[in-house]
Amino acid sequence: MNKRLIASTILTGSLALQGLGNAQASELDPYLAGFAAYAKESSSLSGSVEQYIKDVQKTQKQAGYIGKTLDLPQPTKVMNGVYTVVGSLIWHTPENYGLNNNLSWVEFEDGVFVFNAGPNPAVAASFHKIIQKHTNKPVKWLAVENSQGHAYLGASYWVDKGVKNLYSNEQANSDFDNGYEMIKASWARRVGENITLSARNVSDKFTTFEDKLVIDVGGGETIEFLNFGPGHTPGSTLAYIPSRNLLFTGDVAYNTRSLAFFSYTNTGYWIDTFKAMKAAMPEDVTVIPGHGAPTDMATITKDTLGYLEFLHAEVNKKIAEGGTEEDMGSIDQSAYKDRPVFEQTAEQNAVHVYKELTGGDMGLSFE
Repeated sequence: MNKRLIASTILTGSLALQGLGNAQASELDPYLAGFAAYAKESSSLSGSVEQYIKDVQKTQKQAGYIGKTLDLPQPTKVMNGVYTVVGSLIWHTPENYGLNNNLSWVEFEDGVFVFNAGPNPAVAASFHKIIQKHTNKPVKWLAVENSQGHAYLGASYWVDKGVKNLYSNEQANSDFDNGYEMIKASWARRVGENITLSARNVSDKFTTFEDKLVIDVGGGETIEFLNFGPGHTPGSTLAYIPSRNLLFTGDVAYNTRSLAFFSYTNTGYWIDTFKAMKAAMPEDVTVIPGHGAPTDMATITKDTLGYLEFLHAEVNKKIAEGGTEEDMGSIDQSAYKDRPVFEQTAEQNAVHVYKELTGGDMGLSFE
């Protein structure tokens, strides 16, 4: 019997076990699923095994994550009490554990604020250990930048560790909730089942907002959760801390890395959203972008808005000349060739904008 068939048999048996019938197959621990299958075959032991499974599940939930600590990048100090772990500038892979965005924290008088939950419980737990080396203050607040897997899939770890104040834009939260099974399956396939399996959908634990929500974090400081409109994703959460003049842009802004477009990305809206964000912020604001190192407004304007406007102008020029989708590859994007993942994104980005402007089929993606 091959490994895939064995796994399928275990999962089928485990789902049939009384008390676990409502579980999702993608969320079952193979270790416990094996016991469940055994109990199905030995009815006299089913009660004892079921209790054992419940005890183990309780222990796992209390721990948030059980497994080895991952070797994450060292945090970058942005300013006093503010740090970010800059994720890989390539795609999410087993080698980077899915951490290809930024995970950040801010130390306040009464506790710690975390921006982005992580791509899986393993990364979330390892990131938490990094925080605990810097401060003994508890994590009290968590926000996620959008509906993508690397923002949300680690959220169940933080819930299990007792974090009760979770925030997300309502569109992003709804999109993650609706696409959860496919998002989790996609990230598990790309990054690794073993570190993704224990992730759960905890979108019902989030406080959501449409355009703006201000919370008091003590010591005379506040966090403003903001949404300036759709773009890279239909819903986004940005976080601005006035007392620190610090802005977390999420994927509204990139630094250095090539922009990546997905089926749900609307680059025209993204241009408008970026301009609205820029107009609302002080010129000297410190920026922690969705991808790339901490920087300033001038840099993200050049790297993000500048590229979007350039690509729109070039694609519109091709369309005016009667160009087709096949002609988008001839657009000269060499000014951006030194950016990570340029080769994998440049032509695809031009085709995406062409389809967007001409009403083409954008397809589907679950990231």
